[in-house]
Order: sequence, then C-alpha cells, then structure tokens
Amino acid sequence: MTDFEFKSQYDIGDLIRIMEILRAPGGCPWDAEQTHESIKKNLIEETYEVIEAINKDDKELMCEELGDLLMQVVFHAQMEKENNVFDFSTVADGVCKKLIERHPHVFGDVSVSGVGDVLTNWDAIKRKSKGQKSTTQAMQSVPRELPALMRATKLQKKAADAGFDWSEVNGALDKLEEEIGELRRAVENNDKANMSEELGDVLFSAVNVSRFIKSDAEEALTAANDKFLSRFTQVEALAAERGIDMRSSDISELDKLWDEAKAKEIM
Repeated sequence: MTDFEFKSQYDIGDLIRIMEILRAPGGCPWDAEQTHESIKKNLIEETYEVIEAINKDDKELMCEELGDLLMQVVFHAQMEKENNVFDFSTVADGVCKKLIERHPHVFGDVSVSGVGDVLTNWDAIKRKSKGQKSTTQAMQSVPRELPALMRATKLQKKAADAGFDWSEVNGALDKLEEEIGELRRAVENNDKANMSEELGDVLFSAVNVSRFIKSDAEEALTAANDKFLSRFTQVEALAAERGIDMRSSDISELDKLWDEAKAKEIM
C-alpha cells in the first residue's frame, strides 16, 4: 500500500494527497481513468445536493455535501497538476486575488454606502478585469450551460443595467400577454416551426416579470413543481379511494378531484 499517514482528523492537504494517491499508478483504476468530461456532471450533482442540504437546514448533511463538492474541485485540479498546467494551490491563489481585487472597500481605500455600491463596484471591476467594454460582451460571458431560467435572469439584469428595460411591471406583463397570444396563434395554425420559439418567448417574458416582482424564477418554478406534486398525490389517492381509473376517466372528472385536493390545502 502507498505510504499514507492515517489520522484522527484530516485537512485540505490530506484531501489533496489522497486524490494524488487515487490517481497514481497502483491507486484506484476508476479514479485514474476519469477526465474532466467524464465527471463534469458529478460536479453539478454535488452542487445540487449542497443546495438540498441548505433548503432542509440540515447542518450535518450540509457539511458532508460541501466535502463532496470540495472533492470534485480537488479532483479536477489534480488532473491539471498531472498535466503541469495548474494545481489546487493555483486555484486557491486565483480566487484569493479575485476576492481582494473585488473588495476594495475592505482591502483598499474605496468607500461604499451600502450593498448597492458593493455590487456596482464588483460588476465594474469584473468587467474591467475580463476586458468587457460593452454590455453585449458582459452578456456573452454568461455561461450557456446555466439553467435556462437562471441564464435568462442574468441576461435581462445586464440589459436592464444598460437601460434596456421596462419602467415598471405592467410593461413586462403586457409583453408576456403578447407572447402568449403569439404562442396561441402558432398552436391554432399548427405552425410547428414557430411553436417552440414562441414558447421560449413566453418563458423568457415570464422571467422578466419575475424580476420586477422580485421573485427568483428558478425558486418560483421549484415551488410550483412541489405544489403540483402535492396536489397530484392527493388526486391519485382520492381516485384510488373511489375506484376511479385515472387513465380512462374524463379530464373534467379528474379536474374535480384536483379542485378537491386544492381545497384541502386551503383548509
């Protein structure tokens, strides 16, 4: 076995060393054959598991999941260390320098009056450091790989910061209704080429409304998903109690069960 010191408590240096051992000859065959591409989805999954722990306010689970997420960072850094490109210390150095640079009110002599100034300074420093001279360049830097609702929110905010926005929520609501009308016409005309595009416009416009009412679109849809699941569970239970075959029942009959399930939530 590779020389390794077992301890009662380990630190980040030990985690880096363990990953080196797992990837080295004589280590773990599975770990050794992984690439950035092969494990990139694991990074996303571990991130969502951290979010789940936060939503549950489960501190023990959060600690565990943060460790799993940190392991993914160490895993990717180790691959590039083997290629002599960068290592974990390079990653840590880079983020430390970024934090120092983007907090001149803490590490420099810049004065701020509140959170608004902090965010304004952050965006300005970020654009300067990345060489972004226009809002278009800043928008193009928003990763396409983000969840679509989240990406739409970020794109719209950057456009709004440049002055391209409705003055109040009614403008956004009118645009949403306009897009729904265009989707309805595409469906009525069986215009399959435009249905998907118009649906995308409806979703994009709905996100715009969410910004004005200060509701996170991702969180709002997650809550709607949870509500639908809860009500459907009730509908299925009611149907089973009454011997109703959901697959062969008329939608109007099922809709009555839905209303009944909805009423139970209010009670």
